[in-house]
Amino acid sequence: MTLRIIRLGEARQAGEGLRLGTVRRPPRGVPRSEFASRNYYDIWLPLLSPSADLVKLAQAAQTDGDEKSWRAFARRFRAEMRKGDAPRVLDMLAALSHQTDLSVGCYCEDEAHCHRSVLRVLLEERGGRIAGTDTGN
Repeated sequence: MTLRIIRLGEARQAGEGLRLGTVRRPPRGVPRSEFASRNYYDIWLPLLSPSADLVKLAQAAQTDGDEKSWRAFARRFRAEMRKGDAPRVLDMLAALSHQTDLSVGCYCEDEAHCHRSVLRVLLEERGGRIAGTDTGN
C-alpha cells in the first residue's frame, strides 16, 4: 500500500487508488459529475492546498524561475500546513498509506515547483509510504 503524488488530469496508473485533489479550485469547464472520469480527482480536498495569496507567490516564482521565491513559498506553505485541521489530515493520510492505495495531486506540470512537492515531504515526515521513495515502492 502506498500514497502516490500525481498530476491531476493525467491518466490513472494501476494501483494508485482513490485520487484526492489538493487544489484551491475545481477544474474549469468540467462538470462535477465528470471530475473522476476525466482523471482529475475522486474527492476534493482543498484543505491541503495553498491559500490564494500563496498560490500567487508560487505562480510568480514558477514564471520567474526564482528559487529564492520558491523557497519562501515552500516555507510559508509548510507554516499553513501546521494550522487548523491540516496536520490531522496529513497524519491521517500518512497512516492510511500503510493500509490502502491513495493519490494526492495538483494540476501543476512540474512537481518540483508545485505545492505537492511540499506535501510529499510533509507526508514522508509523518511516516507515510510514498510511491517512488525508499520507504514506499
